[in-house]
Amino acid sequence: MGDIAFTKTFVQHYAFIMKTLKKSHESDTMSNRIVHISVQLFSNEELARQVTEECQLLDIMVTVLLYMMESCLIKSELQDEENSLHVVVNCGEALLKNNTYWPLVSDFINILSHQSVAKKFLEDHGLLVTWMNFVSFFQGMNLNKRELNEHVEFESQTYYAAFAAELEACAQPMWGLLSHCKVRETQEYTRNVVRYCLEALQDWFDAINFVDEPAPNQVTFHLPLHRYFAMFLSKAVKCQELDLDTILPDQEMLMKLMIHPLQIQASLSEIHSNMWVRNGLQIKGQAMTYVQSHFCNSMIDPDIYLLQVCASRLDPDYFISSVFERFKVVDLLTMASQHQNTVLDSEHERSMLEGALTFLVLLLSLRLHLGMTDDEILRAEMVAQLCMNDRTHSSLLDLIPENPNPKSGIIPGSLSFESVLSAVADFKAPVFEPGGSMQQGMYTPKAEVWDKEFDPVMVILRTVYRRDVQSAMDRYTAFLKQSGKFPGNPWPPYKKRTPLHPSYRGLIKLLHCKTLHIVLFTLLYKILMDHQNLSEHVLCMVLYLIELGLENSPEQESDEEESAGGQERCHDSWFPGSNLVSNMRHFINYVRVRVPETAPEVKREPPASTSSDGLASSQSSRRKSLQRENSGTAQVFSLVAERRKKFQEIINRNTSEANQVVRPKTSMKWSAPGATPQLTTAILEVKESILSLLIKLHHKLSGKQNSYYPPWLDDVNVLIHPEIPRYSHGDGMTAVERILLKAAVQSRLNKRIIEEICKKVTPPVPPKKISSAEKKTLDKEERRQKARERQQKLLAEFASRQKSFMETAMDVESPDADVAMEVATSEQHVSEAIYDCVICGQSGPSTEDRPTGLVVLLQASSVLGQCRNSTEPKRLPTTEEEQIYPWDTCAALHDVRLTTLQRYFKDSSCLQAVSIGWEGGVYVQTCGHTLHIDCHKSYMESLRNDQVLQGFSVDKGEFTCPLCRQFANSVLPCYPGNNMERSVWQSHSNKCMQDLVQEVEDLQEQLGTFPVSISSETNLSKEMESVMKDIKSTTQKKYTDYSKTPGSPDNDFLFMYSVARTNLELELVHRGGNLCSGGASTAGKRSCLNQLFHVLAMHMRLYSIDSAYNPWRKLTQPLQDKNSELVSEELPEVPVLYRDVSSLLLIQILTMPQPLHREHFTCIIKVLFTLLYTQALAALSVKCSAEDRMAWKESGALKKNTSSGEKSWEVLLSHVISELSKGKIYDEGETEELSVVNLDSVECYLQQFCLPFLRITSLLQHHLFGGDLPSCQEDEEFTILASCLGLLPSFQSAHQFTSASCLDWPVPAFDMISQWCSELASFADRHPDQVKALLIQEPKWDLPRLLQLPENYNTIFQYYHRKTCSVCTKVPKDPAVCLVCGTFVCLKGLCCKQQSYCECVLHSQNCGAGTGIFLLINASVIIIIRGHRFCLWGSVYLDAHGEEDRDLRRGKPLYICKERYKVLEQQWVSHTFDHINKRWGPHYNGL
Repeated sequence: MGDIAFTKTFVQHYAFIMKTLKKSHESDTMSNRIVHISVQLFSNEELARQVTEECQLLDIMVTVLLYMMESCLIKSELQDEENSLHVVVNCGEALLKNNTYWPLVSDFINILSHQSVAKKFLEDHGLLVTWMNFVSFFQGMNLNKRELNEHVEFESQTYYAAFAAELEACAQPMWGLLSHCKVRETQEYTRNVVRYCLEALQDWFDAINFVDEPAPNQVTFHLPLHRYFAMFLSKAVKCQELDLDTILPDQEMLMKLMIHPLQIQASLSEIHSNMWVRNGLQIKGQAMTYVQSHFCNSMIDPDIYLLQVCASRLDPDYFISSVFERFKVVDLLTMASQHQNTVLDSEHERSMLEGALTFLVLLLSLRLHLGMTDDEILRAEMVAQLCMNDRTHSSLLDLIPENPNPKSGIIPGSLSFESVLSAVADFKAPVFEPGGSMQQGMYTPKAEVWDKEFDPVMVILRTVYRRDVQSAMDRYTAFLKQSGKFPGNPWPPYKKRTPLHPSYRGLIKLLHCKTLHIVLFTLLYKILMDHQNLSEHVLCMVLYLIELGLENSPEQESDEEESAGGQERCHDSWFPGSNLVSNMRHFINYVRVRVPETAPEVKREPPASTSSDGLASSQSSRRKSLQRENSGTAQVFSLVAERRKKFQEIINRNTSEANQVVRPKTSMKWSAPGATPQLTTAILEVKESILSLLIKLHHKLSGKQNSYYPPWLDDVNVLIHPEIPRYSHGDGMTAVERILLKAAVQSRLNKRIIEEICKKVTPPVPPKKISSAEKKTLDKEERRQKARERQQKLLAEFASRQKSFMETAMDVESPDADVAMEVATSEQHVSEAIYDCVICGQSGPSTEDRPTGLVVLLQASSVLGQCRNSTEPKRLPTTEEEQIYPWDTCAALHDVRLTTLQRYFKDSSCLQAVSIGWEGGVYVQTCGHTLHIDCHKSYMESLRNDQVLQGFSVDKGEFTCPLCRQFANSVLPCYPGNNMERSVWQSHSNKCMQDLVQEVEDLQEQLGTFPVSISSETNLSKEMESVMKDIKSTTQKKYTDYSKTPGSPDNDFLFMYSVARTNLELELVHRGGNLCSGGASTAGKRSCLNQLFHVLAMHMRLYSIDSAYNPWRKLTQPLQDKNSELVSEELPEVPVLYRDVSSLLLIQILTMPQPLHREHFTCIIKVLFTLLYTQALAALSVKCSAEDRMAWKESGALKKNTSSGEKSWEVLLSHVISELSKGKIYDEGETEELSVVNLDSVECYLQQFCLPFLRITSLLQHHLFGGDLPSCQEDEEFTILASCLGLLPSFQSAHQFTSASCLDWPVPAFDMISQWCSELASFADRHPDQVKALLIQEPKWDLPRLLQLPENYNTIFQYYHRKTCSVCTKVPKDPAVCLVCGTFVCLKGLCCKQQSYCECVLHSQNCGAGTGIFLLINASVIIIIRGHRFCLWGSVYLDAHGEEDRDLRRGKPLYICKERYKVLEQQWVSHTFDHINKRWGPHYNGL
């Protein structure tokens, strides 16, 4: 019983609690706490029932709510400002703004969910009265008054509070109560609610002093009493089998009830017509919220349903004229070509007329409360949302209006949601274009849905933005084109409706009333006559209404009753009866119109049979004198006057005091004084019927005379089966054909009349007037056509321009590496390259005084260092056992090697024996655009002064390419002259090897002689120096300083050629690690290696190499004096066999004077190849077992003296083995052995050993001298590259090819080898343990990869979100893990901060030289850090519906999306994060 006691006490203190709430400033925390208590108390039905009975819980709650709201009431200004007695809540009060009432309302909803409690509430009349009293506080709140003059100064944002309050305090309890009115036995409840609701409404009408006209320029979106009334009516009919008429009020009340909901519909149209712009954006916000998915079924749906109920019970003529009057377009509905509208500017007339017609279509088509089942509704809602746009699963769940009461049981995501979804939509899995935007899994409508179920009416009802309607139509058009159903621009299709529930059959009367037919006739006529302010949309809606009328005819009319005499009988009114089917064929001969004096209609004498067009002016009806004139000839029918008369009759019938015949007309106040123009009466000869107008419209739409031919004349069957698919999709002509067919099917007379009209060859309508007008339209058409053609031409020109830009800027498979530097003419002998400056637009060569430069992005990269020598990618650890050790990465191995060399050899020599830059190397890429360097400087100045902070830092030299907006941070000067020696494939020079070797040596000697003499400082050399500074400062000091003596020039030398190495190696990676694909490839286009080489070469030549140490000599001359080295006590130089050949290549090339001759390049390669080959043999010899070694030594020695001895690997291997045996090299324990030692495997080993060098060299040659790279199969890569480099003298047939045949020794091979081996032997004497370790073993590097991620995100989440950080040993608040190396870090954690750098930023510098890729564990999102900027990349884990779940809010299971992860890896390897991701921001080292 403890529970009960506590609950009772809680309830008794309830009122006090609420007072506290009201005062409390932290009402949020306070209310949350209270809700936590009360939810538990009131969720138990037994407990709730007991407390309700014993403690009057319901009374207390409702009373407390009432008191709470009473504290913030203000006088309502709706309708009658001075005399209004109605009070509403003030939405600006904190109570509403901060939702302070929520805990109470939530408790109330909570206890109402119990059947027994709700039953008590619905039976207690006193409570219902109080509750309706409470609801009426919200009736008419947040009133908007249209600003007519000034723009409102301060845009009030109170509408948020107002909509929230109505939804939470009124609608949710209402849905709660409705959920207990599901069966017949509960009829009594509905009667009670409706009764007290109507009483409250009557009180409200009295309080605001309402008679018959709403006040102009006012609208409130909040009518909860109307909505309670509507929803209970709907429930009564749908679930309780109540007879609607027994609970509906009298006609007068219905007339009043329809006014305000109708006012809202008209105001929506005004807001969309920009008539409320002076009220600011918030009024648009209200119009959108009113129809938005979370509100629509508590707001617009009940409003439209209530209007449908009123329309089904009121006089249809009265209702229709009310609609046009509310929408302010009565004055437009005249047959006259000119009119004066007293209540609307003419610029708004068209959209207001469209609004009125569209509203009528909605009103007459929607069946949400008029007979559709819940499943049909769900399906219709879903189809509408999918037709507007493809949707993700979660957004669809959000967009389908669900019952807003959480307790009501219809939860989206229930079985029927999924089953309907799979019935109407196909799932489109996310597709990826690298560099494209990340897409989510989407649902898109099935073809048969577009074909049969697309319902524009539902789309219009549910669109928050008008553009969505257009989007749905565009998608529909695309479907029809694609499926070949209709090629042109289709009109919205007509969709058959669910049959009306019998209670609402009265709604059909609207379609069959004279007033509507007069309006339809008038509009058809006006459209045919090209009057102003009409549109295709108007015609579309008019046709839709006619079709609705034909589809829903009241009863089959009998053709007989219409005798010929019938037409005479009613010559003076517009139409004989009210049935559309028969009215369609009724000819109207003359119409009397009221027109301004100036109008072109001249005839004044009315012939005998005249229909008067009283739609002309609402003013005329108020000036009785006008109405009597000519009344003998024709009965004047005025929309407004008729409506007033009806209203008066009804009111008089209902008033008991007979003397009070006429109530005061409030409406007179608002007629605009003095606005009446001088009107005069004119008679118009018309002689048309709706049918004839339709046929003429068909001609007008098709642009041909007699374009309509009745289809049944060819095929009678169309009358029997009128549902022909060819009519279901199409444009206006199709719609007209469909309507005429339906009219003919329904009545033989109509059929006959259509045939007659078609037989008369139709002369153009009134000949006098139209000819000029038609001429005008024809001229207009012609002019339009010309304008269109002109526009097309311009667009085409623009497109081709853009295309050519795209081709130069983004060319992917360009055959030549330097297309971007378009060489001005195609002839080969052009001496200078011509560049376009994208800033000043001038073209010209790059000169020393005014150099041109390439737009480049320099970035430090450790991607190469991440290569591993296993093909199996590393997995992200998800258990304590799996750890990642970085010792097998490329960077680690190179590091160890350099350190070892530095222990045993002379420092300066070590620094030329390797390359650095595996970690923190500088990668240079360009977008291919060039600019004058002086133009660039002024461009940077202007960026600096432009304080709009872009996502980059101008002070760091960052900018975006002025042409393609690609991110960049430096400019690489283009070397004057013609980048390439163009005689590319000249025959191999006839000079002998010795001469070339000598020439190369001489060239190296003349150091410092550079075509641009350095002594004279030119602009070019300055720029080259400054770009060199940029390159250096791109990476961190620790990645450039490796020498033992800090700041030694050797460091710079090493760094510079390593930059070239890094860029070559990365290009190789981008090509997939080999050159099999050949061509210039993507990388070629973006490559700027040629320019980069010039810059590096210029700087490298500043460092002289002491000729004694010039490696070239060691490679090409046997040394005379062998002992000089041993004498000196300093460390020896690195033996030649320990030197990295690719590094030597770059040193040789970059220290030669530029431009380099092709023959010298080939000579250098040949010499280096001999060294490389010897290294391969040495490495091989170490790998064999001792007995194999002996065998090779013997077998090779036998062939030593054969002629081709120097070109046979067996001979050379035997020589290497015997030379190396002199030292203690083979004494150490056995190393891992080559498994099979046969000829093939040795040949294969040697080729694999040499390939990396050949690849780098081929790329280098490609960039220096142009020419394509040949493509090949993987197994012939070696031979193809060797011949391409000129190592193969003449191409031999493949089967006898051996790698040794490429050798070309400058001096006798055995002498050279002996000399090189002796260096090792002497080293082995001192350090036998190291001699093998330092031999270069080419490991097979795999391409760089990110860590492999597990299939299911939960695996990562469970392991990492509780894992402690190794630095601070706490569990991080924002854990993250590096996807490159698997390090676990604290994002933004202050605990791990070092020198003001947070851990992620720090790690990105240590692991990726400034680039970090982190997976945020708690959000499933990846962030990229690049230097001082970062961006959210997106997620690679998606749920079953292909959607991200950022921040894991939805809590769906997530699975790896391999395509996305590939895209991420691709961007990492290709260094394109900066270009592809757009939203970068500075991180201020705080990540």
